[in-house]
Parts: sequence; structure tokens; C-alpha cells
Amino acid sequence: MNIGLYTLTSPLHDQKSVEAVSAGFIAEIESELNFRFDYKGADFGTYGTHDLEVIFVRTGGTEGIFKKVFPSLKGNIVLLTSGRSNSLAASMEIMSYLNQQGRRGEILHGNISYIAGRLTTLAKVVSAAKRLADSNVGVIGKPSDWLISSNADKDRLKSVLGINLIDVPIEELVAEISSQPSISSDLADKVKSQFNDKAPSFLKDRAEMSFRIYSALKGIVRRYDLKGLTVRCFDLLDAVGNTGCLALAMLNAEGVPAGCEGDVPALVTMMIGKALTGQCGFQANPSRIDPEQGEMVLAHCTVPLDMVGSYSFDTHFESGLGIAIKGELPEGQATIVKVAGDMSRIFCCEAALTGNLCESSLCRTQIRVKLDGDGGRVCRDYFLTAPIGNHHIVFLGAQKQLFEDFFSYSDFPDSSNQDNQIL
Repeated sequence: MNIGLYTLTSPLHDQKSVEAVSAGFIAEIESELNFRFDYKGADFGTYGTHDLEVIFVRTGGTEGIFKKVFPSLKGNIVLLTSGRSNSLAASMEIMSYLNQQGRRGEILHGNISYIAGRLTTLAKVVSAAKRLADSNVGVIGKPSDWLISSNADKDRLKSVLGINLIDVPIEELVAEISSQPSISSDLADKVKSQFNDKAPSFLKDRAEMSFRIYSALKGIVRRYDLKGLTVRCFDLLDAVGNTGCLALAMLNAEGVPAGCEGDVPALVTMMIGKALTGQCGFQANPSRIDPEQGEMVLAHCTVPLDMVGSYSFDTHFESGLGIAIKGELPEGQATIVKVAGDMSRIFCCEAALTGNLCESSLCRTQIRVKLDGDGGRVCRDYFLTAPIGNHHIVFLGAQKQLFEDFFSYSDFPDSSNQDNQIL
């Protein structure tokens, strides 16, 4: 973490006394965090150059000083206060002024452990937002015809997240597949070796094309400097007689969020999750829902290879072509997330991943989850009444607070609004 610390101090207070008290307070926070702030004092000239900027309101009577520097401060404002010398009162007046100006912010106040925890989380959030800014994201082919509600607003994505959507014709991918042999890499060599050991014999003749699809997507990633992509993958069935399931699983394992069916909102959700948690996430269809028990089964034919404990190979479910991934995800806490393509709605809830299934009537990677809290209500009021499309993204671990902080930090709808389903 690289946190810049700026200060506001009223000239009416004894500067030496304020400095002595403040130094002890900051030293306690640094000890809890096990690193040192980049202390800038009252000089705001470098504001905006750190992972996170924090304004330490050391005393009361600093509201006017803040108002003078405010026009040069970009982004959300984080105020730190010890509560001494009327600093909390001043911070609340400043925060009220920010709200009147249509700006967001937060006052960090409480015990040292709480403040350190919030600083760590906010640093992750701001760092994630900066990583997303100016990211090129490829839409290879248009969204699949059945995604009738999963549209994306390019302008809104750009203004909220800084993401640039780049349309790449599916014909360019097909041409790339035809002209490029499969490449060698540490991951490709490892997967090829496991494929030779694990795959049923009838899949062996499909391997070369699957790896060529992977190579072709890698080539497009380099050409357009893509940080993520989604593919109208069903078009590959007719074009090359294969699917992108294995290629997408490998790209995700290499840290490039790669989604199916040209679903841009699903990919954007994966991009946000990758920036926040380091995971690309599992793009899956809710396949069965038990609204009485608050349980769901989710499935898809691809999953990030680095997200599973083990995996095997099978055919693509709908077509019987290509090579799909049957992954086994670890049981434990998980977080299910979806962002609307126009950034107007968000969904996030935690769940217990209780098992992996092996049913012939579903896509190949299959998981069962039990939603936390009143899961039955979530099933009825969200999934069965007002879902954001069909695909949802599963991340391992209890990550709701981190996503909630990100949505609050970014220019999303008010995440405290119940209609936005931060559950």
C-alpha cells in the first residue's frame, strides 16, 4: 500500500502540542498496519498520486482551509480524525459540505484496529478503480442472440469505471484460429500434459483446435492490449467445430478475465472482481433454485483453472462438441455478484458453497450453494422476480464488504438502497 497523508490544522491551536498528539496517534495506526504513511503535511501538491489519499483533520476550525483546497481534490475524500481538539466535529461539517457538492467520502474514526482495517480496504478499492481505468475490454462478436436483456452502455461504462469496450469481429478470431498454430507456454504445456493423462480417448482429436483457439485469443489480447474479453463462443461451433471453453479457462487462470457468450455485464463483473480480489470468478448460470431452502445450483462449461482444486475434461454440454471443463471448487464461503450493463443496478450476496455435482443434464462445472441470511427471500425477490440477466459471477471467500465498498466508492447507485440488492 502507498497511502499519502495530508493534514488540516487550525492556526488557532498550539502547533507543537498538536504535532505531539498527532504523531502518537499516527504511530499507533502505522504499527497496526505495519507500514508508514507518505507524510505530506499541509502541502496538497501531490494529492492524487498514491494508492489512497487520506486527509488527517487534526483540529477543529479547519473547515475553511479545506474549502480552499477542495477544488483541486479529485475522487472520493477520506478524512481521518482522532476526535481530539474538535476534529470530529470539523470532519462532520466537511463531510456535509462534500455531500452538498455531490461528492462522496468517509470519515475514519474509532479504535486503531477499525481505522487500520478501513484503510486497508479503501486502499484495495481505490487501487482496483485505478487498475480498471482506461482498460481495453474486447467484445469478440456480438452478444449471443438469447441475451436479450444483457446490454451494455459504453458511455456509462467509460464514465463510471473508465473501461473502453472494443468490438472485435468474430471473423477476426476465426481467421486468427486458421492462421496460427497452438503456442507453447508453461500453462499450455501443463494443460496438454494433463489432457493426455486424463482426457477420454474420444476427446483427443479435439485438443489441437482447442489449443489453437487459446492461441488465437492470446494473439487478439496482444493486438488490442486487452485486459479482459468475452466471446460469442457458440459461433465457433459452426466455424471451427469446437468451443472456447478450454481457452477461456486457461486465460482466466493467467489473470485475463474471459467470459462466454459475448455477455458484457458478466465480463464487467468479472473485471471488477479481478481488480478487487485477484480472482477472475466463475461465470455461471443458475440452473435450479429452491426458494424455500435458499439454495441454488449454478453451472457452466468453463471455469478458471486456478479456481478449482481439480478438474477433468468433457464435451461442451449443449453441442457435444469441443472440450469443456468439469471443475471441483472448494467448499466454503463464496460471494455471488452481478452488475447491470448500464451500471444502474448491482447484486451481491454471500453464500456457502456446499458441494460439487456431477449431473449429465447440466453444464460441466456444477456447484451447489446455500445463500446466507434469508436466502429464501433473496431467491424469491431477486433471482425469481428481478434478476440482472442469467449469468452471475461466483468468487471464493466472503467478499461482500469489499464489493460493497467498491460500489459505494464508484459512481454506482446508492448501495444502501434495498432495491440494489447488496445482501
